[in-house]
Parts: sequence; C-alpha cells; structure tokens
Amino acid sequence: MSYKESFLDWLRFEKRYSSHTVRSYENDLNQFMTFLSSLKQQTDGTTAGYKDIRTWIVNLLENNISPRSVKRKITSLNSYYKYLMRQQVITSNPMDKVFPPKSGKRLPGFVEEEKMDRLLDNVDFGEDFKGVRNRLLIDVLYITGMRLSELINLRHHSIQLADQSIKVLGKRNKERIIPFNPAYVQIFRDYLALKEKTFPHPGHDYFFITDKGQPLYEKFVYRVVNKYLHFVTTMEKRSPHILRHTFATHMLNRGADLNAIKEILGHSNLSATQVYTHTSFEKLKTIYKQAHPRA
Repeated sequence: MSYKESFLDWLRFEKRYSSHTVRSYENDLNQFMTFLSSLKQQTDGTTAGYKDIRTWIVNLLENNISPRSVKRKITSLNSYYKYLMRQQVITSNPMDKVFPPKSGKRLPGFVEEEKMDRLLDNVDFGEDFKGVRNRLLIDVLYITGMRLSELINLRHHSIQLADQSIKVLGKRNKERIIPFNPAYVQIFRDYLALKEKTFPHPGHDYFFITDKGQPLYEKFVYRVVNKYLHFVTTMEKRSPHILRHTFATHMLNRGADLNAIKEILGHSNLSATQVYTHTSFEKLKTIYKQAHPRA
C-alpha cells in the first residue's frame, strides 16, 4: 500500500472524515503528485522539498486557481506531511517553510427568505411518493441546517416525533439533537405512510430513499435541490449546502443566538459560525443604502 493510500485510510477510519472530505484530500494529493512527476521527483512526495512545494503553489496561482482553493490544497499537504512525520517516513517537514497565499473572506451564499417561502408555499411538488419525498427533503435541509452527509445517513430512529427532534450523527461521529416545529409531525407521518405503501420491504432503515427504494446518494440530493431552487433563484450555486447557509442566515437575521446556531449546525468552534454575522451585516448595509436619505 502506498503512503498516500495509507494516509487516506487514516483519514477515513481514524479521523472519521466524510467521504466527500477524503475525496478532496485525494484530489489535492493526486494533483501534487502529478506535478512532482513532471519534475521527475518521487511521486509519493517523500523526497520533495519546500522549494518544490512553493513552485507548485506558484504554478497553481499562475493557472488562475483561486487563493482560497490553493489554501485548501496546502491544508491537504500539511496533513499528509504531518502523517509522514508521525509514521517516521520523513525526518523533516517541508511544509514548515510553506505559507498560504492571502485571500479575502468569501461570504456564504443563501436564498432570501421570501424566495424560500415561495418555494415551499407555492411550488407544486406533486402528491406521489417522489413529490412528497422531494418536498420533505428540502424542508429538512432548510429547517435543520444539517449537512448533506447527515441527511443521507438519517435512519427511521433518527426522527423523534414524540419530542419533535432529529438525532444527527455529524463529523467525527458526534451526535447532536436538532428540534423542529411540531407542525412537521404530521408531514413526517404522511411521508412515512406513503413510503411504507410504495416500498413495503426496502431491506434497510434509511429514512430518505430514492425513486427505486434505495438509500440516497450525494448526486441524487444535488439534483433534487438544484431542480427546485432553480424555480425561485438565479444564483449560480444551488447545492444542498446553500440550504445550510440559508438556515443559519435566516436564524441569525431573526435574532437567534450565535451559540445556539453553532450547536444546531454542529460546528466545533464559534469562529466557523461567525461567518454568518458578516452575511447579516452585508444585508444591513444594503438596507441602509436603500433606506437612508443620505446613504
């Protein structure tokens, strides 16, 4: 097994990173190792020096890779070389002399509140299993702010109708409980009844399923969310993660405590949640410019 493969296994099984995160690390390492090959270096990176890594970074920037993306790739290399140090494969870390490029903070995109109301109140999803499932899928992403991977892995026992809460297994297997409006209890029951009628013996206990009764997968959810957000917004990115941003932004705009939003989102520290205060401030600036006579 190569050092790269053993590192990726360590991310999967020891760090318990999501499949999406592991793929990102793998893509970054593959790109770096392809670059090393062009320099006629060992492609596992064990002989690369800090000058080789800096050259790669410059090459990325010259090819119009954004500073934000380059910083993520540097993070991948940092983790990889720290792993090689722990495994005593290398004796010095070339990343100690590598520094990320500066980049401005990118504010998370979100769907405006009136557009979400229009989607959930006016768009016809249909009354068959597919329509009811699609509507509830978008509802759950929006009313809980959960991650795509968390939605896919919901089981029947995750939905606690008696106390209107959802148990979510987040990053690093951390469990958290998210409340929901009691009005959704009947919506959940209607979905479960239709699901049992359509697929009486699915052979698994996943809560959300595909049109064929199988567990959901990432591209399936992307297609559903993109399809319905397209009805109400022209924003370029219409992913499930946008609904997570939308949840947090709307909660903050309506006065929710930042620490409460942090707990619901499953963030490990408050700095990850504070980005939404910038989004809220941008909205305040827009309102100010529109409303104040001297703005």
